Amino acid sequence: MGHMTSTTELQGTVSLITGASSGIGEATALELAAQGSAVAIAARRRDRLEQLAARIEDQGGKALVIEADVSSREQAVDAVERTVSELGRLDTLVNNAGVMLLGPVENAPLEEWERMLSVNLAGLIYSAHAALPHLLRAADDGPRRVADMINVSSVAGRVARSGSGVYNLTKFGVGAFSESLRQEVTERHVRVSLVEPGAVATELASHNRPEVLEVIGRRFANIERLQAEDIAAGILFIVTRPPHVAVNEMLIRPTEQQG
Repeated sequence: MGHMTSTTELQGTVSLITGASSGIGEATALELAAQGSAVAIAARRRDRLEQLAARIEDQGGKALVIEADVSSREQAVDAVERTVSELGRLDTLVNNAGVMLLGPVENAPLEEWERMLSVNLAGLIYSAHAALPHLLRAADDGPRRVADMINVSSVAGRVARSGSGVYNLTKFGVGAFSESLRQEVTERHVRVSLVEPGAVATELASHNRPEVLEVIGRRFANIERLQAEDIAAGILFIVTRPPHVAVNEMLIRPTEQQG
């Protein structure tokens, strides 16, 4: 890391990453910090965030730990406000917090659906709404003359599958919201980008019921899944483009994944 040319350095910028305690969020925080961005890392697990902050600081980076559940409107807004008040600005928001609880619609535990709606949709729009004025300001007066909102969706935001109904609902929603917002702010140099990972080796699937885990396990048993770092590299690519280049959408599957 840190080998990129100075034209793509994120020095002087501030990034907020939600769902930063593991997986794609953690990998993205490390990647952006390595390029010189100060990073605010938000999630529910403070211990994991503190370990991550220590790693970032050991590598010469700057990290702010924010314990927050973005599905709470108050906590999501507070995460943005703390980032700006303690780090001085906000150039990049990575809306990464998400849950994936799969299984048939029939007899599904409603709590699982409510959790996905509250994190994947409400958490994302609370964070986006609170961050937007700061991103617009950063694009106006920042060292890079551009700001970024990265919304992490999924292949499930493009292709509906049996057994993924409400997860599909949330991720299709993220795609629609992102495209609408993109049209509203792109002429003001705030880029809104949608990142859609296929199967990634993270904790995401681990919160499913045992019978669902078995199905997921079978589906991806014989393919080499992506690593969190692969998605973080995509996000870094997006935010380090010159100001006149916007990557609107990035679909990243493991090579062996068909659908």
